[in-house]
Amino acid sequence: MQAIKVEHLSKTFRVKRKEKGMKGSIKAILHPQTEEIRAVKDVSFVVEEGEVLAFIGPNGAGKSTTIKMLTGILYPDGGCAKVLGMDPTKKRRQLAYGIGTVFGQKEQLWTHLTPYDNFRFFGAIYDLSEKETEIRIDELSNRFGLGDFINTPVRNLSLGQRIRCEIVASLLHRPKVLFLDEPTIGLDPVVKETVRELIRQMNREEHTTIFLTSHDVGDIEKLCRRIIIVNDGQIVLDDSVEHLKHHYPDHSLEEIITEIYKAKELTAVG
Repeated sequence: MQAIKVEHLSKTFRVKRKEKGMKGSIKAILHPQTEEIRAVKDVSFVVEEGEVLAFIGPNGAGKSTTIKMLTGILYPDGGCAKVLGMDPTKKRRQLAYGIGTVFGQKEQLWTHLTPYDNFRFFGAIYDLSEKETEIRIDELSNRFGLGDFINTPVRNLSLGQRIRCEIVASLLHRPKVLFLDEPTIGLDPVVKETVRELIRQMNREEHTTIFLTSHDVGDIEKLCRRIIIVNDGQIVLDDSVEHLKHHYPDHSLEEIITEIYKAKELTAVG
């Protein structure tokens, strides 16, 4: 079964044009010049249910724009997307009950509340009964090792503890698809490995589809079997991690990815 299906997805933004010598001028203020930026260009791919996919690229490649269209935050200019069989632009509220999101650089937890109080709040948002919420909190707290700090205000937690709580909050309602954007950013190596193992465990035990973006090659190597690389809004490679390593035996995955990033000619592969 397909968890995500994207066909010819495109998105264009109109932004202010930067012109030399115009900054702060009356003309620039009264008559700003604009230009169109195509952030995503005719992108198509499929993610199967239970798959762990790395969707990566350099800064400005179109990753975040694509995720925002898949979660219904942005509307595409062209093409279409289906997540769990739903159009995110038409059924965003309904889709929210089937997906979870974790953004390593953006907090979704209320920092003045404890993780436990946050989880109860999220349980109410997702229409879980109090009993269901308590059972799920207990289950995930044990699995993610939150017992020592579940009643400590989030603002007093370490980054690693907070990320674990962020993941738990996103999993309370048993989403079928989990979007992870830089989930291990800023973490030390030991905590990174702990978070990766927890993600692997959720995928293995609950068959959760994982859509991962990360600049950390370790995340990709240790979590993902398949990798899609985007550059300049286009897919330049769609292949298995195993095949890439086999095809380039004398290069590390990081070296392979770096060379693809640097490539001037964008040729779709896979």
